[in-house]
Formats: sequence, structure tokens, C-alpha cells
Amino acid sequence: MSEAISYEDAWARIDKFDPPALFDELRKERPLARMIYPDGHVGWIATSHELARQVLGDPRFSHSLEIGHFPVTKYGGPVPQFPAMPGMFIHMDPPDQTRFRKLLTKEFTVRGVSRLTPVVEAVAAEQIAEMRAQGDTGDFLEVFARPLVLKVLAPLIGLDYGERHRFADAPAVMNDPFGDPQAAMAVFQQVGEFVHETIARKKATPGDDIVSRLIATGELSDEELGNITTLLLFAGYETTEGALATGTFALLHHTDQLAALRGDLSKIDDAVEEILRYVTVNQYETFRTALEDVELGGEFVTKGETVTVSLPAANRDPAKFGCPADLDLDRDTAGHVAFGYGVHQCVGQNLARLVLRTGFRSLLEAFPDLRLAVPADEIPLRTKGSVFSVKSLPVSW
Repeated sequence: MSEAISYEDAWARIDKFDPPALFDELRKERPLARMIYPDGHVGWIATSHELARQVLGDPRFSHSLEIGHFPVTKYGGPVPQFPAMPGMFIHMDPPDQTRFRKLLTKEFTVRGVSRLTPVVEAVAAEQIAEMRAQGDTGDFLEVFARPLVLKVLAPLIGLDYGERHRFADAPAVMNDPFGDPQAAMAVFQQVGEFVHETIARKKATPGDDIVSRLIATGELSDEELGNITTLLLFAGYETTEGALATGTFALLHHTDQLAALRGDLSKIDDAVEEILRYVTVNQYETFRTALEDVELGGEFVTKGETVTVSLPAANRDPAKFGCPADLDLDRDTAGHVAFGYGVHQCVGQNLARLVLRTGFRSLLEAFPDLRLAVPADEIPLRTKGSVFSVKSLPVSW
């Protein structure tokens, strides 16, 4: 297996929840392997847990699109280098990245997020009541996962949930690998207009939300505020929804694990971590560019080459997790990389955990007979794009 693999090979999932079988072969023989991207660029893909953490934690690898080279878009074309977007710190390196991230870190501490518990519980209860009111069958995405996440996230950021028609569909359109690039640009501009209207309103009438508090610091321009707000929406919405929906599918499919959790809900925190590891919805757009020549995993990465890190592959590494293809809610999941690793590790991970923990617990307590409404093999999956998820999840209760 000395030849370079194709970018397309890394999308070839073999089962409902499993990453491509190729990753198991690569991890054994060459955990850092050559990979050819659609535009012809030859870079690398890292599939082991050790190498994933090494790349993501090494300052010699950059996540900046300004100096780096991400060789393919969702639509198959190359991404040109372009100046950093002010405030879009996910594609910055320290110290610029540190400046913006520091403003948000205090918003998402364990203590700070814990204060939101009553809010999340109330929203979950509201959605359960709506489920009961509509009957005994529905699409889990529409009746629970999506509204729960958006009803929590939007007001926390400072966005009006009542105007969700202006922003709720944007992440899905932006991340659709088969979509129209012009449509994606149009929806991005639409969200930008809404966000800047929101910023203007918050300047006039501040609220108890992240946008208002960022404005109050006096440290950010309107452009920086707008890009940070958009980033929080795009990074937090679709990923948490995907983890909640796909995690629920995994529980309903693995009935032994579901029964064990129902029998002891005190294990909910451990269950959330295992579900995060098992489904790893952030599937394929974790990449870095070498700022200098780097020896890595017995290979020589040249300055300017792209290294893609497969988080799903890293979280299925048997050297770190025994029998990694099994969903095991009693597993020790310490060190999983579902939220990434290093300076770009997800800033909102504590909020995501709260939403998942509350969502799963509320469902299991409210619906002792929650089950799939169709055979598991008929659940449509979204296997391409930045977030692995179900397209719909018909359930009965």
C-alpha cells in the first residue's frame, strides 16, 4: 500500500456508523499516507490517534487559509489563498487566533454553561410536549434535534429564533457537497445581512447574550463581530444537531446499550462521550498546512503540504480504544478527539455536551418505547460534507 490514496476513497463508509475500511488498513501499515486531492495536489492523511493529536497540537502546522493550501472545496475545485477574514479565528494561527478565542472562552466554561441547564431542560420539555401533541411518529430531526439545538443556541448568541427563516438553513446549504456554489454564496450573504442587523439592534438595546457582551468589550469592529457571530452559528448548530440525531440513531440501533442506559441514567455523561467518539460527526475537513519541513510518523512532510486529519479514524484507533468499532457506553473514552485537539479544539464543546446530555436523558425518561419507525438500513445518511449525520430519522414513541 505504498501508492497514494484518492480523496474520494476517504469518503467510502462501509456501514451506518463506521469510517471507511481503508482507514484500518492505513493505520496498520502507514498511518500517515499520501493522498491525492481532486485538484491534483498530493498531500497526506493521518489516521492514527497519536498522529492526529501530534498534528493538531504542533505549531509547525497552520490552519490559516491565508498562508496555507486547502486543495479542494466541497464542490471539487481548488480554494485559492485569500486574506484572513477579520474575526474568523477558526482559520487563524496564534497570536491572532488567541486574541479572538480568549473573548469567547469565558462564555463556554463548565461553570458558565452549567447555568444554562434549566434553559436547555425547559426547551427539551417543550419539544417533548410538541412530540406528544403531534401523535406517536415523526422525523426526529424535525421534531426534536433541530429545534432543541436552535432554540438554545440562537438566543445564547443573540439571534432571534423568530427570524430563523433567515439563518436556520444556511449551514446545510453551505456544507452541501452537491449544492450550487452560487446558492451557497447567496445564503452566506443573507446570513451576513441578518447578523449585521442584529449587531445594530444589540448596540441600541443590549441583551443577555454573547453578541451584546462582545459589543460591550469595545475590542471588536463590526466586521469582526459579524464573522464571530456567523462562526458561532455555523460551527455550533449543524454539528450538535448531527451528534444528537446520529447519536440517537446509534442508541436505537444498539438496543443492548440503549437498555443499559435506560437502566442507569447516572451513566449519561459517560454515554455522551462514547457516542461522541463512536459517531464523530466532524468527519473530514480537519486539515493543516506544514509551515516548515516536518518529520512525522516516519515520513517527511514538506513545507506547504496539506495534512488532513481524520477524526473518525483517530477515534477508531485500537491502539487507543479497545474494540473501537463497538458502541460501549462503559468504555473509558478519555482522550477522544471528537472536538478536535490543540488550540483549535471546539470552544463550545461544554455547551454541546449539555445539549446532548439533556436531550438524551429527556427522551429516555419521556418515551420508554422510543424506537426506529423504519428498518435501520433505510435511514438515509449524509456521508459527504463536513458533518456526518442522518438526513432524516423516522421514530415512533
